[in-house]
Amino acid sequence: MDVSKADPQEELAARLRLLQELSGLGVRALARDTGLSSSSLSRYLNGRTPPPWPAVVALCRLVKRDPRPLRALWERASQPLPAPPMSSRQVRPEPRNTLPRDVPDFTGREEALAAVLAGVDSHRAVSVDGMAGVGKSSLAVHAAHRLAARFPDAQLYVDLHGFTEGRPPLDPDSALRMLLGALDVPSERVPQEGLEQLAACWRAELAGRRAVVVLDNAADAEQVRPLLPGAGESVALITSRNRLLGLDEVPPVSLDVLSAEESLELLARAGGDPGGPDSRLGHDPESAAEVLRLCGRLPLALRLAGARLRHRPGWTVGILVERLAEGTDEFDTALAMSVRQLERPHARLFRMLGLLPGASFDEYLVAALADVPVRTARAMLEDLVDAHLVQQPVPGGYRLHDLVHQHARHASAQQDPAAERERALVRVLDYYVHAAAAADAAMPFVSPARPVAAGPAPAELPRFADKNAAMGWLVAEYGNLIAAFETAAAVGLDVHVCELPRFLRAYFARRCGTTHLNVLFERSLAAAERLGDPLRLAEAYSDLGFARHNAGRTAEAYEAYEAAALRVAEAGDARAAAELTLRRGYLAWDAGQVEEPLELFRRAATSYADAGCPEGAAHAAAAEAWALLQLGHREQAARLAREVLGVPHTDPAWPPALTARITLGVALAREAPQEAAGQLQRALESAREDGHLHNQAWCLNCLGVALRQMGRYDEALAGHRAAFALLDELFEEHWKIHFLNGYAETCRLAGLDEEALSLHRQVLELGPRLGNRHQEALAHEGIAAVLDATDPAAAAEHREASRTLLAQQATGTR
Repeated sequence: MDVSKADPQEELAARLRLLQELSGLGVRALARDTGLSSSSLSRYLNGRTPPPWPAVVALCRLVKRDPRPLRALWERASQPLPAPPMSSRQVRPEPRNTLPRDVPDFTGREEALAAVLAGVDSHRAVSVDGMAGVGKSSLAVHAAHRLAARFPDAQLYVDLHGFTEGRPPLDPDSALRMLLGALDVPSERVPQEGLEQLAACWRAELAGRRAVVVLDNAADAEQVRPLLPGAGESVALITSRNRLLGLDEVPPVSLDVLSAEESLELLARAGGDPGGPDSRLGHDPESAAEVLRLCGRLPLALRLAGARLRHRPGWTVGILVERLAEGTDEFDTALAMSVRQLERPHARLFRMLGLLPGASFDEYLVAALADVPVRTARAMLEDLVDAHLVQQPVPGGYRLHDLVHQHARHASAQQDPAAERERALVRVLDYYVHAAAAADAAMPFVSPARPVAAGPAPAELPRFADKNAAMGWLVAEYGNLIAAFETAAAVGLDVHVCELPRFLRAYFARRCGTTHLNVLFERSLAAAERLGDPLRLAEAYSDLGFARHNAGRTAEAYEAYEAAALRVAEAGDARAAAELTLRRGYLAWDAGQVEEPLELFRRAATSYADAGCPEGAAHAAAAEAWALLQLGHREQAARLAREVLGVPHTDPAWPPALTARITLGVALAREAPQEAAGQLQRALESAREDGHLHNQAWCLNCLGVALRQMGRYDEALAGHRAAFALLDELFEEHWKIHFLNGYAETCRLAGLDEEALSLHRQVLELGPRLGNRHQEALAHEGIAAVLDATDPAAAAEHREASRTLLAQQATGTR
């Protein structure tokens, strides 16, 4: 094979196969000696999946080769260039594998593993239950790796935290959003609210896939039931400390502790003991049996005890027994002994890790927690990984086993002063607010949030090269950020409760469901009321109104905005006033008003300019230009859109430009068709690059309108139909009301009268429910235009209905 001509992933796979040839081992033996799972190793060698860097290092070390020359190739293979934009009906993305690493010393459990695989075959789901530390997660993950070849489309893992001390179980809504995100389901296809709708979306996504899903640490049947696959071939493996009696359709597999023989084998493998009468365990069988007793034959405790033996070659098994006997229970004896072997700074850090609110952490967070440089935190974490106290499921990402987290938390409560623990927790919460603010700054919202007031910034924060990197961090840290919010609320840190959701607004606009958004901002408002600061109250009411608007709760949105206006006037903050004015304009426009939103957009633009926020002013001006276009003022709309595009900026995907280009493209369609098509095409490319299906549909529909104005009806219809093919995949029907009349007009001019009537009548069905009298009036006018030649009397009735609606709109009546 000429590896020089292969793509990076193929070239890396070829280099790894050369390493295998040097080893002289088969895949299974190579996996065993490197601590990798054989299924994962097969994917790495075949070029199906780029390996994590530690796997490359392990393979190189086995054959005594320096891994550093492969680093650049690995980086290219692991971070390929983005694929070209595709339509919504694009080729399915590469399979996702979020399973933890298969434990290299998996021992015994033949009967239980066979029962799990049989349960998958017969019922497509199986639950594994048993006491803490008995190996439920290890068995489920091991079985999932065994099943990966049969279920190649996705191998997913989610920790439901049913028994994690210090945090509530993960709610099914959040779990479903994480799982859908792991499948790369576009956020626009994910229902904004409603657990049943989310579960239906999840089942629909799995129906066409062959996926295996591990649902680890379930609290009860109600938590896990919405997460189960429906029709199709996908399967689920569930673990819980409780028997999930409510899942009658899911067969249980109950685990007990290991047998004495299996326990001894696991202890030997974890301790690097070759076995036999001359080994440490074989030389002192009585002490070895006592180790098994003290560890309760629990796999987790045995692995920790074996790790101590492996890293202390001078110890006898008798010394290990003495150390274990100093503990107080079967698991904590092994764990406490492991902690006692640490140097004092490492032991202190380990205890402090028990204070972390989230499920995972990185070196930046740990540096803030311990108040040490990031380099020091990184080195200490690696030492804790080597001691089997901290897990590293992905490069740069760490977590604690539930029992280890519980032990660390208890140890900190017993050994560390309360004031020190409180300061450490506040540093963690300060870190999350500052890190979220840094991500927010890389992907700014319409009006940037004000500077952080929660506490001093840590010495080092993650760096985000662009908004895509920031978005990736927010997606990965979402669960931890919400856990930080919950912790701040629980300990009464109201400033953090107020600030954190505001720095997540750009993320919410793309990913978060409206139900969760409303709940977060309701709680932020309560915290702002306790603080009593007028500006915080103004921002909290404005954010709550924004959340209400997104959820379609129009009356409540108006109420929240009215309350915000009173506090803005009291606070006297120009930027907050500008943001509120712009939001009220959007709400008024979506409600079908005309004059009021135009006036609000103009006032917002002026207020943003006075406040020194050109991006906000451009957003408001672009919104005004779009509204003017809908009202038929094409020249004025085009002039204002050009002004927006002329505002200096540094972001190549500057958000106001999307609205301005669409407005300009439609406005110029008759007079300058070539420029119009170019503007619309650039807007569409920007929307596709951003992966936002709503904006893609908007661009395609407006392209259809412009092409119709150019007389290119067939192309125009194709644009409209492509837009509605996207809209049919979305869950927010109210979007369609803005597109239906334009689509219908194109159909009428193309001679498709029945299709035009059907589309206009859809507007008449949606309009009253959404309160959009402007679109209703346009629909009546469109129907009249279709009926003029065949039924003049009916056409006249529709025109009269249009005039009545416009009059009601002008006076604010219904």
